[in-house]
Amino acid sequence: MNLKKLKIISAIGIFILCFPLHFLYDWFPNSFFALFTPVNESIWEHMKLIFTATIIWSVIDYIIMIKKEIKFNNFFTQIFLTSFLSIPLYLVIFLPIYHKIGENMFLSISLMGIVIILLQTLGYYVLKSKECNILNYLSIVLIIITYIVFGYLTYHAPHNYIFFDTKEEKYGLNNYNA
Repeated sequence: MNLKKLKIISAIGIFILCFPLHFLYDWFPNSFFALFTPVNESIWEHMKLIFTATIIWSVIDYIIMIKKEIKFNNFFTQIFLTSFLSIPLYLVIFLPIYHKIGENMFLSISLMGIVIILLQTLGYYVLKSKECNILNYLSIVLIIITYIVFGYLTYHAPHNYIFFDTKEEKYGLNNYNA
């Protein structure tokens, strides 16, 4: 196996992993899972799906790369870029479509797959590029900060349409615990 094949497998794995992650909080409603998975059906909460699935799958990537002796650089930079950039990339493409036609599950899932493929392609090039240790260390900090922001916004969701759960007609998690 080479790095290119691994990233193809990763795109498929991340996509599949998003489905159980979507329901994880429903199955195990607690603060830990609220940090990593959607707590409602708002657009924002679903940004955790690709982010968390990418982080989890990266552990699998790492194990495979070590076991198969695949050469790579910038592992943590690749994790941060592919997980974090999924948020603005998805939103930039999704929101105009959402405003035109409304919620469409097939379109949302298809777009998620496209975003994952694009970012795993980026990940391939980051892993092949020259090692940059400072970016790897910075990426670890940025992943942690991103989850802090996710946590904060889960409990203190702004009253903005991307944070609005149209199914329950509520914002964030605090409204569910009231």
